[in-house]
Amino acid sequence: MSRFFSSKYDALTPYTPGEQPKERSYVKLNTNESPFPPSPAVIKAVNEEAGKLQLYSDPECTPLVAELARLYGVDKSQVIMTNGSDEVLNFAFMAFCDKDHPIVFPDITYGFYTVFAELSGIPYEEIPLADDFSVNVGDYIGIGKNIVIANPNAPTGIALSLSDVEKIVKSNPDNIVIIDEAYVDFGGESAVTLIKKYDNLLVTGTFSKSRSLAGARLGFGIASEEIIRDLNTIKYSTNPYNVNRMTMAAGYSALLDNGYYMDNAKKIIENRQYTKAELEKLGFSILDSKANFLFCESDMIDGESLYLALKEKGILVRHFSKERIKNYNRITIGSRDEMKTLIKAVKEILEEVKK
Repeated sequence: MSRFFSSKYDALTPYTPGEQPKERSYVKLNTNESPFPPSPAVIKAVNEEAGKLQLYSDPECTPLVAELARLYGVDKSQVIMTNGSDEVLNFAFMAFCDKDHPIVFPDITYGFYTVFAELSGIPYEEIPLADDFSVNVGDYIGIGKNIVIANPNAPTGIALSLSDVEKIVKSNPDNIVIIDEAYVDFGGESAVTLIKKYDNLLVTGTFSKSRSLAGARLGFGIASEEIIRDLNTIKYSTNPYNVNRMTMAAGYSALLDNGYYMDNAKKIIENRQYTKAELEKLGFSILDSKANFLFCESDMIDGESLYLALKEKGILVRHFSKERIKNYNRITIGSRDEMKTLIKAVKEILEEVKK
């Protein structure tokens, strides 16, 4: 870092994105992108909007907010659109957390939570997952601190039931509870239905996973009108034009084509079940995922060695170095052909290990 870099960030460890290699073509199963392209209507809408880039985008995202509110059964005043769900999460940390209002989250979860906390100097606590890698609901009951939980969790894929989420929200009425639902369309239960019942709940979501718009960067938050007003205060104090014209058009068209994306989510669930069964035949232990990935380990090969061997064969998966999960790999669920390619490569690697 330069001599001008503020000392307040001395201890900041930035988030590490999944590999986006350019040196060769890979079967890319490491960043939880969709294997399906956007619908034709989305591509058409983006192309049409590209001719208007001399104009600022609508800071209120008016048609997009209205359509998302309609789809989720909430009021327009209960929705905020952001540059990916990372932005709405960051807004929430900024708006509701400080030295007097710390935040807690699982010790194994989305890596950006610690970054957001450290970036803003927010005290935080990481609560260990249970031995089976599930979130222990009792650890969050009446804790009296702000809470963020990815549900389904990442990288485990394990989901809390809606009733368990409600227990956490209900028992912490004076604290914000953020439920990060990036992967909910692959088998989880959305907590959006609880918004009108609890004014301390913020549900966040993304168009990156089930709606095939990872490259467009579009996310959202759904909460009480008061919470959304707070988040907009942060938005309009940082970047009011946070969603560009083409992304807004893409998101709106994707919502109109929602059936296409939900059908694709069902195909990914089917491919997840296929891949899990095939890996289990090879002796892998796999957590019960409700996301578009599997988190698995083998007692025949350590996690890093498998990750590296797959990379040599042109397949990328995500490996984490954290001690408790270093023997695991997170495998994004792609097309059926991509998953067959993965299984074939794993079989070859394990055969080599046996020699």
